[in-house]
Amino acid sequence: DRKVLLDCAHGATYRVAPEIFRRLGAQVQTVAAAPDGRNINHGCGSTHVDGLAAQVAEGGHDLGFAFDGDGDRVLAVDRAGTVVDGDELLALAALHLRREDRLPGHGVAVTVMTNYGFHTAMREAAIEVAVTPVGDRHVLSELLRRGWSLGGEQSGHIIDTGFVPSGDGVASALLTLEALGEGDLAERQAMRKLPQRLVNVTVSDRGALEASQAVWGAVEAESEALEGRGRVLIRPSGTEPLVRVMVEAPAEDECEAVTARLVSVVESELGAA
Repeated sequence: DRKVLLDCAHGATYRVAPEIFRRLGAQVQTVAAAPDGRNINHGCGSTHVDGLAAQVAEGGHDLGFAFDGDGDRVLAVDRAGTVVDGDELLALAALHLRREDRLPGHGVAVTVMTNYGFHTAMREAAIEVAVTPVGDRHVLSELLRRGWSLGGEQSGHIIDTGFVPSGDGVASALLTLEALGEGDLAERQAMRKLPQRLVNVTVSDRGALEASQAVWGAVEAESEALEGRGRVLIRPSGTEPLVRVMVEAPAEDECEAVTARLVSVVESELGAA
């Protein structure tokens, strides 16, 4: 009998999601559930979740879910208005399925962008984690290769091959509710998210990253300093003249400082355009 607010992004879930939640006994209200063929994802849905966050907190809802336009992704919002991303939703699901002995291979597949706190939580629960490049197709490929069922991305693209071999936002939202049981999403303890900073640095030649000894030397030094506490990830964009610098550390100030140092090295060595 939860009070649930659904943001359907004026897209594929605008009819089915509210109906399913109502049939399961939830008190449902919706926003962005009037598609006109042009307004899909326009200022709403999982790519613009801040609006839902404010409405959940102000409206006294127990929680909310924001789907994307084609319905294959979902993010959640707790009653305090805090956004719960795909990493946390996946952690909730993995721990629940592991406890229920319904997690094939006792493993889960994620991408290189998944928060370090997720890996810590899975390690403590004896759940193996496979890491893939960014993209749900890579996650699915790894799941099929290993015979596992659960994987996903920080964006909220969660795959449970026990249901369907692709992302399904509505199914993922229902799995979240199953994992919560009688619990409150605002009191979740599946994982402790580390502060994360991602900076896109414009460069003259993203291909020069591979051979830059100065950049990789800086990455090695910062990684050693964060060993066991956080991590550094630097990678070129596949389509734009960008190098992406991502840092996770236990404290906000340390995260900012490490990011700033690495961005400075990338800019000086690769030539910001």
